[in-house]
Order: sequence, then C-alpha cells, then structure tokens
Amino acid sequence: MGNTSSMLTQYDIEEVQQHCNYTFTQQEIVSLYERFCQLDRNSSGFITADEFLSLPEFAVNPLSLRLLRLLDGLNFKEFVAFLSAFSPRATLQHKIEFIFKVYDTDCNGKVSFNDMLDVLRDLTGQFISEHQREQVLAHVLEEAGYKKDSLFVLADFMKILGNSGLKMEVEVPVD
Repeated sequence: MGNTSSMLTQYDIEEVQQHCNYTFTQQEIVSLYERFCQLDRNSSGFITADEFLSLPEFAVNPLSLRLLRLLDGLNFKEFVAFLSAFSPRATLQHKIEFIFKVYDTDCNGKVSFNDMLDVLRDLTGQFISEHQREQVLAHVLEEAGYKKDSLFVLADFMKILGNSGLKMEVEVPVD
C-alpha cells in the first residue's frame, strides 16, 4: 500500500475491511488511510510512537503511554485493526479484548489487582488518593465476586463487562 490515497486500490480496501471484520466502511477506510499517511511523516509505511504523540487528542489521553505499547510500529492494516475496537460496529467481545490488552501490560494473559490499580491511577491522577483508589477497586471486584488477590484472564473481563452496555466509539471523519 502506497503513501497516498490514490495508491490505495479497491483490493487493498477490501482486504483491510476483511481484516478488521467489516467494522469500517470502504469510505471510512479511505479516510483512515489519508490520516495514516499524514501521521507517517517519514513515509516508512509504519507509525511510530512519536508520530502518534503528535496527535493532540492522543497526547492528552491519560492512557496514552499504555496505548503506545499497542501502537508503536503499526502498518496501515494493523492501524485500522487497532482502531476497529472503537467502531460502533465492533462487537462487545472485540471491545473487551482491546480493554484487556490495555490492562495486561506484561502480555502474560493475566491482569492483577495492581495492574488494574495502575490503570485507575492513570485515569484519576491526583483527583483521588491511593487509598481511595484501592478501596473503590476492591469494592468493585468484591461486587463482581472476585478478591484482591485474583488474577484475571480474558474470560473474567468478559464476565464482568459482558453485560455492561460498554460503548467505546470514536468518530471517523469522512469527507
């Protein structure tokens, strides 16, 4: 795939659409490709962490450092697959799998109380104390039938978030 939208063929668009389970329309994929090319400042075909940080909305996201771990070095197809979790057409399972990856920082397939506490810390900053964070998280886990020393796998996240009505959507600008 080239570096301008005119080099994105119909075959490329359909291949990317299939790769991301049709969570984006063909027009949205073309728009995403244009955005990808803008971000890929050195035209390498990959987006670096620094290039992602050039997006103001990304740079101010409290989870940006965690997301960078998932983003660094993505080609266009991987970029669209990453963004597909935010599509209104993505399944709840896809969204939960994405969230699990954000929490599973060491990629061992398990999330601990401290992993969750780290994310909560990133999200809340100085707005609540460490003690309050621990209490809130312990209470939420207890309500879901888990203990502080539990190790969570993807199936646990599915159980906890599966009936939550979770919404993770971003608008894909289409000209």
